[in-house]
Amino acid sequence: MPRRSLRRYLTVCLLIPLLVLLSVDAVLTYHRARQSADAAFDRSLFTSNKAMVEGISIQHGKIVVDIPYLALEMFEANASGRVYYRVVEENGAELTGYKDLPLPRHREQDYYKPLFYDADYKGETIRVAATRQRVHDVATAQARTVWVLTGETPESRRELARQILVGAIIQDLVLVALALGIVLLAVSLGLRPLRRLSAKVKEKDADDLQPLDATELPAELKPLVEAMNQYIARIERILNDRGRFFADAAHQLKTPLAVLQAKVELALREDDLPVVKKQLAETLDTVRHASRGVKQLLSLSRLAPDHFLVVTYSDVDLTSVAREVALDWAPVARRSGVDLGFEGDVAATLSGRPELLQELVGNLIDNAIRYAGPGKMVTVRCAPVDGHARLQVVDNGPGIPEEERDKVFRRFYRIAGTQVEGSGLGLGIVHEIARLHDALIALSHTPGGGLTVTVDFPVDRAAQESS
Repeated sequence: MPRRSLRRYLTVCLLIPLLVLLSVDAVLTYHRARQSADAAFDRSLFTSNKAMVEGISIQHGKIVVDIPYLALEMFEANASGRVYYRVVEENGAELTGYKDLPLPRHREQDYYKPLFYDADYKGETIRVAATRQRVHDVATAQARTVWVLTGETPESRRELARQILVGAIIQDLVLVALALGIVLLAVSLGLRPLRRLSAKVKEKDADDLQPLDATELPAELKPLVEAMNQYIARIERILNDRGRFFADAAHQLKTPLAVLQAKVELALREDDLPVVKKQLAETLDTVRHASRGVKQLLSLSRLAPDHFLVVTYSDVDLTSVAREVALDWAPVARRSGVDLGFEGDVAATLSGRPELLQELVGNLIDNAIRYAGPGKMVTVRCAPVDGHARLQVVDNGPGIPEEERDKVFRRFYRIAGTQVEGSGLGLGIVHEIARLHDALIALSHTPGGGLTVTVDFPVDRAAQESS
């Protein structure tokens, strides 16, 4: 799609309404111009009509019409149109002018008061001024009534209205152009802070993750700068997390690789086949340990808050998941001399992701088997409790001191003096998976000795989020 210009967009958004307003104003102006032209020309018609009235008299018992020079001059002044006149007695006797010029429909008109009306004459509409006049002859004491009519075609009126309209439109167009110029100038000035902000962002180095300064920016730009700063902060956290991941990976692999190198070198020097086999078996254990640590590290990195993992939730029976995982770990428990059991007959349904829940249960069982030690018992329990799906992994091993329980969820944290082989990542993975499921983890002392890990999952995530 073509790049959109804010200046062009604002111009179009302003120009269209202004043109609509200009059109409405043009229509209203034309109507006002016609009214003004009608009023002006009606006064001119009335003046002509009045001048003709002054030339009407009775001489020797007859009505004589002497059209004054003023009336003739007014007729000649209307060069763009045609002017008609008529003088007729009320009884229908024609005196002068155009005999077919129509009289008004209602003839009960007051004397000396002009009447204006439109009439169809010779195929066009003309404007007529009519006056009902009493003519007196003092000598004979006679009084007779006449109608004096003057009419004109509308060309002059239309021309005057057009001139007024054109003048008004030109004036409005000038005002519209000035308004657009002022608005565009204001927009250009208003966009200066945005251009300065753009230049400031362009000048930042690739490794410069300092937040942008919004103190001197307009209030309208501060939300944008705050959003950019939040984005920069997220990028910084992601980069830090990636750097920590590489450092952790190096930490996890450095020792196993050194051990592998040493064992392989020793194996190459040996000629005794049983000794070589023993060293290869130890090497295989080291490889397994390194592989497990890397897998845990990858899982922990993938579950980190800044990894933006999109979790698709579905209804999962936690009891079934825990039972299947416990069955998978049963051979491992037997090899380690640990009695692994499962308790749970009631379905505990929650909204979650099955593979992540399997990983959580597996890490808890693995941790319990490793740290409980041979000859101990590990029990996995699952049941719905108080509106939650509760998972418990209980062992009767040495347990974890109370002051250490908040620390064991950290990466690579291992309790001092622990001789069990491990990477210190298992409970960290459990903590992140629980966070993704809005679950609560609690570590407590097992009656008789040992550790109990309790994870409470909300049964209905949608209801919890809406509340």
